[in-house]
Amino acid sequence: MQANPTLSRKGRIHGATEDERLFQSPAIARQGNFTHTDPWRVMRITGEFVAGIDALAELGQAVAIFGSAQLPPASPYYAAARQTARLLGEAGYAIITGGGPGVMEAANLGAMEAGVRSVGCNIELPLEQGINQYVDLSINFRYFFVRKTMFIKYSDGFVIFPGGFGTLDELFEALVLMQTRKLRHFPVVLYGKEYWSGLLDWLNTTLLPEHTLAEVDLNLLRVTDDPEEIRDVVLEASREAARNGIELGIDASIRE
Repeated sequence: MQANPTLSRKGRIHGATEDERLFQSPAIARQGNFTHTDPWRVMRITGEFVAGIDALAELGQAVAIFGSAQLPPASPYYAAARQTARLLGEAGYAIITGGGPGVMEAANLGAMEAGVRSVGCNIELPLEQGINQYVDLSINFRYFFVRKTMFIKYSDGFVIFPGGFGTLDELFEALVLMQTRKLRHFPVVLYGKEYWSGLLDWLNTTLLPEHTLAEVDLNLLRVTDDPEEIRDVVLEASREAARNGIELGIDASIRE
């Protein structure tokens, strides 16, 4: 099922994406083009928000799983992502990914095996990235920031598998929102102690001594090599939110 038409990327390969056009400086835009196209672009952005909300509003509890599109099915991280998604699905959580290959495909496969909704939030890229075969709800986005809002709004936690810049972007987006108290009871779990050890060492040995990070901020992160622990962390966050009468995800007091 697709919540909106598939983006036609074939003709866009090596061309400018909608994000690129949006961020283009008025100084380098063609004469008159800026004032004529940006108001319409705002309407398109609004429409993209509406389409995403309409597709996901009744999804229920869900967990977003991130990781590299480059990891093959033979990778142990692929197997771990599949198992993690299956365990979370069996616990009653739908699974949301970026919809692509690698870790995303593994997580969508695990969701399918658990019999829960398997969501893919795909993004327009300069090079083709199709939706993997295990997605049963596909939503296509032109704008990264709209897509990122959907991940945050409709997830009850993030599970971060090994990945690159895109994965790190989602990780630190969630951490900033938690640090600034715009997200509460929102678990963020890193899978792969060895993979993430360099990043965690840097946070502890560079940022903390320079006082650019508080020690309490590091408590926002969990790291594990155990898919069952990930499931338990997510379940405990749900229980804690229920005990405190606080809705998971975006703090209601900040929505107003």
